[in-house]
Amino acid sequence: MSTRSDQLQKRVDEYREISRVDTVGRRVFATSAFDGILTMLGVVMGSFVANVNDPRIILATGFSTGLAMGISGLWGSYMTETAERKHEIHELERAMLTDMKDTRHSRASQFAVLSLAALDGLSPLLAGAVVLIPFFFTSLLSSITTAYIIALAVALVALFGLGVFLARISRDNILKSGVQMIVAGIVCVVMSFFLGSI
Repeated sequence: MSTRSDQLQKRVDEYREISRVDTVGRRVFATSAFDGILTMLGVVMGSFVANVNDPRIILATGFSTGLAMGISGLWGSYMTETAERKHEIHELERAMLTDMKDTRHSRASQFAVLSLAALDGLSPLLAGAVVLIPFFFTSLLSSITTAYIIALAVALVALFGLGVFLARISRDNILKSGVQMIVAGIVCVVMSFFLGSI
């Protein structure tokens, strides 16, 4: 006899299959995480160029930015996905000439909306927060410049990892995909220095 958790897992698997949430979710995660890492790299490099030496300022700015991105992703994704999924349900209703409310399809649709909204909200916040970790430990480091260097390295490694993730999905060249992501980070760094010199 199946337990309640088994039944829940079966229902979740069913909703995932009906709503095709996994495919969309991978795109949402990759795009949002990329945005989070690159935005936080911009915050860090902007702080470096501006000679910010107080880690509390960097952390406050970074987490405020990450929170804003998270809320934007959550809200925007929820509204967009709700509109798209409602449209799909209405199209099904027209094709099948029946009310689709309180059906497996409508419940799967709502599951997809909530899942994707949560993913779009959390991905940039968490991915960006990883870049800020070194600034929690500045008292243990030789200088804040070391924290900046480590944060830059963490951001580039995270970007490479994201490239590997995408390469595995597309069965593309892992190194090529990882390097392409790192190039985006380097462009961000170069532009930060360029803007700081103006």
